[in-house]
Amino acid sequence: MEQITFEMIKNNEDIKEYIRRADRNLAQMGFTKHAFGHVTKVAEGAADILDILGYDERTLELTRIAGYLHDIGNVVNRVGHAQNGAVMAFHILTNLGMSAKEVAYVVSAIGHHDEGTAFPVNAIAAALILADKSDVRRTRVRNQDIATFDIHDRVNYAAEHSALILNRSAKTISLSLSIDTSICAVMDYFEIFLTRMMLSKRAAEYLNLSFKLEINGTQFL
Repeated sequence: MEQITFEMIKNNEDIKEYIRRADRNLAQMGFTKHAFGHVTKVAEGAADILDILGYDERTLELTRIAGYLHDIGNVVNRVGHAQNGAVMAFHILTNLGMSAKEVAYVVSAIGHHDEGTAFPVNAIAAALILADKSDVRRTRVRNQDIATFDIHDRVNYAAEHSALILNRSAKTISLSLSIDTSICAVMDYFEIFLTRMMLSKRAAEYLNLSFKLEINGTQFL
């Protein structure tokens, strides 16, 4: 049986269309960008985490696949998008010939990435959570009229720099943010991101790491 690769997933025209359509749906609802830039960053970021921790290459490849597919459920509805995406990925990957064991790992990670229902059930899920929840950046904001920003726009637009830093020897993974507080107060960040940071903390603990959050040089977690 041929192993399904990340390159095969990225080059699949049906998957590309699901990602495009899902992002268009979110655009109509006023959400930040969830298209190819986001899913590629999450895919590579999640794999980088497990690479530093010494996971094998096949696990890294499955992590990239899970990261790339994690938001396709938004083509159905934002509500329940993690579970819808997991079901879609199950059919896509099964039809492509991926083994049941590998499909199970990938769909479990996709189904457990949204903070309302997520839990780090395996290493891929944990890495996906960390990479997804740390993707805070100005280029994700669609709205260019600062006067009409909602809180999600403000938080992402205010992020001048963000980095997820894993220190294997210290067993820490740190999200370091530089925020322009003239655009967004630090408390605004916590208003919408606290549940995401608590989920990131659980994900880090699954990987035997401590999660740290630093904003403008001050450690909050």
